[in-house]
Amino acid sequence: MNKILIIGAGRSTSSLISYLLKRSAEYNWQITVADTDLNLAQTKIKGFANAKAIEFDVNNVTERENIIKTNDLVISMLPAFMHGDVARDCVKFGKHIATASYVSAEMKELNAEAKQKGLLILNECGLDPGIDHASAMKIIHELQDKGAEITSFKSYCGGLVAPESNDNPWGYKFSWNPRNVILAGQGTAQFLEGGQLKFIPYNRLFTQIDSIKVDGYGSFDAYANRDSIGYKDPYGLQNVKTLLRGTLRQTGYCKAWNVFVKLGLTDDGYKIREANKLTYTQLLDSFLPDGKGTIKEKLKVFMKEEWSADVETKLNYLELFDNKKIKMAEGSPAQLLQELLEEKWKLKHGDKDMIVMQHLFEYKLNGKDHKLTSSLVVIGDDEEHTAMAKTVGLPLAITVKNFLTGKFKLSGVQIPIVKEIYEPLLKELEELGVIFKESH
Repeated sequence: MNKILIIGAGRSTSSLISYLLKRSAEYNWQITVADTDLNLAQTKIKGFANAKAIEFDVNNVTERENIIKTNDLVISMLPAFMHGDVARDCVKFGKHIATASYVSAEMKELNAEAKQKGLLILNECGLDPGIDHASAMKIIHELQDKGAEITSFKSYCGGLVAPESNDNPWGYKFSWNPRNVILAGQGTAQFLEGGQLKFIPYNRLFTQIDSIKVDGYGSFDAYANRDSIGYKDPYGLQNVKTLLRGTLRQTGYCKAWNVFVKLGLTDDGYKIREANKLTYTQLLDSFLPDGKGTIKEKLKVFMKEEWSADVETKLNYLELFDNKKIKMAEGSPAQLLQELLEEKWKLKHGDKDMIVMQHLFEYKLNGKDHKLTSSLVVIGDDEEHTAMAKTVGLPLAITVKNFLTGKFKLSGVQIPIVKEIYEPLLKELEELGVIFKESH
């Protein structure tokens, strides 16, 4: 019997937990779902005898160590910054760990000891990162096996709202951690363009965007992600001239979001006290230079040529000029903005989300230039069984199953860029309706 501990039962876990529970009897797994909210954890395991839910505080060292000791593999669905203590305990007590998050410096530090102990530290095995790696590496290896020279690779992904549920001018609703959306892009994006190293600092990120077209779904804004260059070696693209990873949003989103960036409303570095004595209109005004006219008129002057009727429509929808009261007693500008957006961008009953991913390849083969596009669109079932939960949770669940059943026997820090991991993963994802369409 394998004992699996899943820490976290939030938005993105429903498909992960469901997949593992449905196969738990077949593979003789005992599954524990742990969360600070016991009721939430209990709702995720209903009807399964070989599963239990527990209330769990990851910051309680004794409690954390005791529960990790009694399991064989831990799946951490916590926010990325909270994986470190769990991972260190796993390696300390000889347990495997899997997450959907980027490989952190803390994980890298555990690599040597994990390899020595034969332990798997699986990371970046969700949607983005995750499915993007697996699907891209399949094509990269196929092209390289043919003798092709890949000259350009661009990869984009977005968690969006399905067309039939798109009823607000932003074209966006939360299907994953809202905090990550508010803080998205902070830092400097790095990528390669035509052999040249390129940087976009945060204050320009949402103004330097591309437009990406997906057949049947129209065009999307695309802004650059973090450090694209770091994937050159893992992807085996040492000679590539263009390498870019980006995020997708509905057309017009980025221009409007840049208002918040330029004002400073996405800053998470300090607290505004007695915020609940303010309205969002007053909060806006507090970030604007002195000027004449209404707050909206001052904002127009502040944004200059970056203002438009579409931007105004989006901000009006958020009731930013309607003296809407702030509820939080204290919070950073980012937290105050998040509270507002969680109300306005909530998935309503019956709403469906949508995942869009696209890879764009350019390569040389037999002296000729070629292009290849690989696209994925997944629509959620409803506001709980979302496309986001499906595409984040299933890759992790499938890969954990494949590891526990002996389909691959890797150790140390791994991401799904090796054939032992991505081939069976992509095959099963196709069977579950996560299918890429290629065009040349």
